Amino acid sequence: MQTMRAPAAQGAATRVAGRRVFRPVAATKVSTAVTTDVSKRTVPTALEEGEMPLNTYSNKAPFKAKVRSVETITGPKATGETCHIIIDTEGKIPFWEGQSYGVIPPGTKINSKGKEVPHGTRLYSIASSRYGDDYDGKTASLCVRRAVYVDPETGKEDPAKKGICSNFLCDAAPGTEITMTGPTGKVLLLPADTNAPLICVATGTGIAPFRSFWRRCFMENVPSYKFTGLFWLFMGVANSDAKLYDEELQALAKNYPSQFRLDYALSREQKNRKGGKMYIQDKVEEYSDEIFDLLDNGAHMYFCGLKGMMPGIQEMLERVAKSKGLNYEEWVEGLKHRNQWHVEVY
Repeated sequence: MQTMRAPAAQGAATRVAGRRVFRPVAATKVSTAVTTDVSKRTVPTALEEGEMPLNTYSNKAPFKAKVRSVETITGPKATGETCHIIIDTEGKIPFWEGQSYGVIPPGTKINSKGKEVPHGTRLYSIASSRYGDDYDGKTASLCVRRAVYVDPETGKEDPAKKGICSNFLCDAAPGTEITMTGPTGKVLLLPADTNAPLICVATGTGIAPFRSFWRRCFMENVPSYKFTGLFWLFMGVANSDAKLYDEELQALAKNYPSQFRLDYALSREQKNRKGGKMYIQDKVEEYSDEIFDLLDNGAHMYFCGLKGMMPGIQEMLERVAKSKGLNYEEWVEGLKHRNQWHVEVY
C-alpha cells in the first residue's frame, strides 16, 4: 500500500490562508477554492440546452486547454497533498455535473512490447458545475491528490514510482497546456426530480462530483433548475487538515440549515460507537434509520472515492437491512432498478 506525502511546492507560488496558490500573472481576478460566498450567481443558461455531452473529444482527437491556477487545499498535517486545479476551456468542452474528464499527461512510456507510446488517459471527476468557478461556463475544475510513493523500508520517496499525471497537474504553472478527453460518465448524474433528497458519500477526492452538485443546487440561479430537496453530504478523511472545501461547506450549512447537512468521518480524530476509528461507514450507520427512510421515499444515494470504501459500507448496510427484516440484495436491486443507487469508485 503506498503512502502519500506532499513534497515541497514547485514553481512560483504565494500563500493564501496557509495554502499554496499558483497565481496567473496577467489575470485581473483569480478563482479560488477558498470561498464562503454561497450566494446565487447569474449564469449563462444556454448551457442548459441540448443533449448531455458525451465523448466529445477522444485520445486520437483530444482537446487542448490551459491551466488557470493550482491551489493546495489541504493543510500541513494532512496525509497527502490535494490540489484544486482550474482549467481554462473557453467553454469548448462542455459537460454536465457528475461527469469526468480524461487527462493525458505529456511524455511517453515503454509498453510491454518494448515500444515507446504516449501515456494513457487518466480520468478525473469534474469538481465544478458546468458553469465553472467563475460562473461563466469558460472554466472547469479538478480535485487531484498528488500520488507519491514512499518506500516502506527507507521512508524515502521513490520518484520513479510517483503518479505521472497527478504530479504533472499539481506542479502545473498557469498557462501550462493540458491534453483532455471526454467528458464521460452517466452514473453520477443528478436526478430529474429536483425535490429528491441527495445523500452523497465521499472519501478524499471523491468529493469532486458532489462539489459540482452543491454548486448547482445552491450557488447558481438557473431558472429551469430549482433544487428544493435535502442535500446530505458524508465526507471521510483522515483528519481536519485533510478536509476539502470545508469553508464552502460550512457556509452552505449556515445559509441552508433546513436543506444542507454535513457529517464528517475523521478516522484519526474521531471514535465510532465501539471505540474504534471513525470510518465513513460508521458515520453513515449513525443515521441509518433516517437514510433507509429517505431511500424508501425516493432519495438518491451516491458513492464516490477509492474502491476500498465500498466493502465496509456494503457490510454495514447489509447488517442494517437485516435488522429491519429486509433482504439486502433485493433492497439494493430495487434501488438500482429505480435509478436511486449511484456508485463510481476507482
